Amino acid sequence: MRGRRPARLLLVLVGLAVLLLGPAGPASAHATLVSSDPVEGAVLDAAPDRIRLTFDEAVAAVPDGAQVFDAEGAPVAASAAATGKELTVSLPERVGPGTYVVVWRVVSEDGHPVSGSLTFSVGAPSVDVTPPPSGSTSTTAAPLALSVSRWLGYAGLLLSTGLVAFCLLVVPADQLTGPVRHRLVAVARIAAGATVVAWLVGLPLTVMYQLGADVGSLTSGATWAGVSTAEYVVTAAVVLGTAAAVGLLGRGTSTGPRRFASLTAGAVAVVAPAFLGHTRAATPEVLVVGADMLHLLAGSIWLGGLVGLALTLRDLADRPDAAAVVLARFSGIAAGVLGALVAAGTVLAWRIVGSWDALVSTGYGRLLLVKVAFALVAVAIAGWNRYRLVPALRASNRQRTRRAGADLVRRAVVAEASVLVVVLAVTGFLVDRSPQAEVSAVSRERNSVQTATLGDVAVLARLAPLTPGPNAVTLELTDSSGAPFEGYEAPRARLASDDVDLGPVELTNVGPGSYAADVVVPSPGTWRLQVSLRTSEFDNPVTTVEFQVDAP
Repeated sequence: MRGRRPARLLLVLVGLAVLLLGPAGPASAHATLVSSDPVEGAVLDAAPDRIRLTFDEAVAAVPDGAQVFDAEGAPVAASAAATGKELTVSLPERVGPGTYVVVWRVVSEDGHPVSGSLTFSVGAPSVDVTPPPSGSTSTTAAPLALSVSRWLGYAGLLLSTGLVAFCLLVVPADQLTGPVRHRLVAVARIAAGATVVAWLVGLPLTVMYQLGADVGSLTSGATWAGVSTAEYVVTAAVVLGTAAAVGLLGRGTSTGPRRFASLTAGAVAVVAPAFLGHTRAATPEVLVVGADMLHLLAGSIWLGGLVGLALTLRDLADRPDAAAVVLARFSGIAAGVLGALVAAGTVLAWRIVGSWDALVSTGYGRLLLVKVAFALVAVAIAGWNRYRLVPALRASNRQRTRRAGADLVRRAVVAEASVLVVVLAVTGFLVDRSPQAEVSAVSRERNSVQTATLGDVAVLARLAPLTPGPNAVTLELTDSSGAPFEGYEAPRARLASDDVDLGPVELTNVGPGSYAADVVVPSPGTWRLQVSLRTSEFDNPVTTVEFQVDAP
């Protein structure tokens, strides 16, 4: 029977790997602007009453999240409201001729802010356009303080609730006395205190992050009203649930209804964060949120159990069969927990990252692989502990040998728990990164380069950053030997889509066989770059390459 267990585990892991590598649509991690009215760079005959920005998912407006500036950088009266996937910026007063810049900021379903700008002109573009004030274009990058508070909050949450479960489900009630009880309850209370502080501090940090606000704005009720109700509900569930779970634990010997209430409060606290973050924007939502809840519960039981063993094994080793009973109980639970962690983690990676390629081509994916690597180290230590050390401890009949064995198991458990703390640290930084934004950036980088031939001349054409607005066109010409090629005269290029023809592109020679130009792409869509090159007095081959310009 023992021989079959590793084989079964291997089968499960292979099956999960197949599931991970299988086809799946990527999660929509950040809202993406898909269209606007007017479009970027549009020149209108008359001033619009409102500007509409349409995204690929529902967004929430933030206070002062949309501002309009004229060509001189002066603010123009405007108001904004979000309904579903659309942000509408209204202009109550008719504006005059010239160029205007709309700076906007919204919050995606996953709680991450997204910002951008839109430029349009009335009558004719202004000759000179002053950029908007720097304060109107605040960053959307998560501050380090928020990542640290979230790491501490998650670590404290999983540890405190996990220790509650360890006390009530693993350690026999008659063994939960003296130093054993004191250590477990004391550490659970410290972890619960850290959880409460971290989540309460994290709330204003989240408000400032999402709204792009400063500390002074926290005194305004409008600032706090700009954050979704879910942020407050989840924070309250974590803080109150953790405090109740540890408080009801009492001296560690809760029984009957109090025991049930403590476990229930801890479970509510630990699954609450599943209703925030990337899982809220992934589909199918029920599957991903459910997997995240299972992932959090399993992580809590595993981390809390490991720390609990490290705190109690040495004392329990002095009591007949106590250490063996505790290890046997936790070993049985840990097997199911490990399976849940692998399954839930696989589903979350599959739905949030979206593809195997994204795991190795984006910063988010590589950070996730680091997390997986550390988790595998913890699994290896757990396997050694389960199949080597624990059987030896249970087979020992001498107190001294049992105590030495317990020390060895305890050191292995401490090492395993330390690795899991590193996993939690990585998780804290993953929470504030956008997987889909990084996937889109990598995809744009790859699609920004196209190759073609003009007779015997190879052409490498680039259009970047492949978003509406200013873009750079570069051409590199090489002959059959790979050397830079200079034609009979400079190449010529035109850029057009099905709806707009931008006409000739003014190329400038920037080196042997290299040419560059700046263009303004007014809208998303498929844009064709036509390149012609007179290679001799009589030969003038022409080629066309296509670029897909996406909304920012």
